[in-house]
Amino acid sequence: MTRAEALKMAKNRLEAISDAPQAEAHLLLEHLTKLSRTDLILNRQEVLTKAQRETLDVWLERRRNREPLQHILGVAPFYGLELNVTPDVLIPRPETERLVELVLNDISELASPKILDVGTGSGAVALALKQEKPDAVVMATDVSEAALRVARRNARDLGLEVSFVLSNLLTNDEVETFARTLDILVANLPYLPERDRETVSPEVDHDPHLALYAGADGLDLFKRLATQAFKLLKPGVLCWLELDPRNVLEAANSSKKWAEVAVFTDLVHRKRFLKLKR
Repeated sequence: MTRAEALKMAKNRLEAISDAPQAEAHLLLEHLTKLSRTDLILNRQEVLTKAQRETLDVWLERRRNREPLQHILGVAPFYGLELNVTPDVLIPRPETERLVELVLNDISELASPKILDVGTGSGAVALALKQEKPDAVVMATDVSEAALRVARRNARDLGLEVSFVLSNLLTNDEVETFARTLDILVANLPYLPERDRETVSPEVDHDPHLALYAGADGLDLFKRLATQAFKLLKPGVLCWLELDPRNVLEAANSSKKWAEVAVFTDLVHRKRFLKLKR
């Protein structure tokens, strides 16, 4: 089977379950052959090895069973970085790149800003911020040691210095001490309502449920973090949070005691991000 034939075969087998079968087929072949998109197209008539064909068949079967492409490949793109991902971490979403942009805009004029990323998962937000703002002092936390192992691996692979700490929100002593000195706190915590368990796509259901659901309204973790942060943060410190478009206004309305409260939209104009100023 040539690479061209493999691309066509993969596209055909993915059409029943994917919104972008052609793009997914290309990604699978690029990872399989370790070629760029351009080199793959220029060498379409090269024949796959027996091992490559067998691997492709396994990958396609996994994908047809609705396993996320990122889990099959073991990597996911985020803000120009290639991150290792496993079933222990939430697959980074494109909309979260907007959260990174909003934070970077607020710290662009600060020298060596102190940033705390709560609920870091794969480390996506913390590492993207460190990549774009090298002088930043970044700490990132998660309640899952398995997730932190993935995040630390990503930091090592990317050569980025971020401190990763096991903590349930801000309850760890080291995290609490750091929080008192912050310039900005950022969090993309679980925010789906419990009722979504019955309706999420099979791909989303492969993400760790610990990283998805947060009580009846999806705001349990937000409320706990907001309470802790209000007590610890200095006046003037900013908090940026990603929430569900269905509950972000409720979160904003519950934050009246903060000095400033503002809601921002994502790239498709859904209200998704909450900015709080202590």
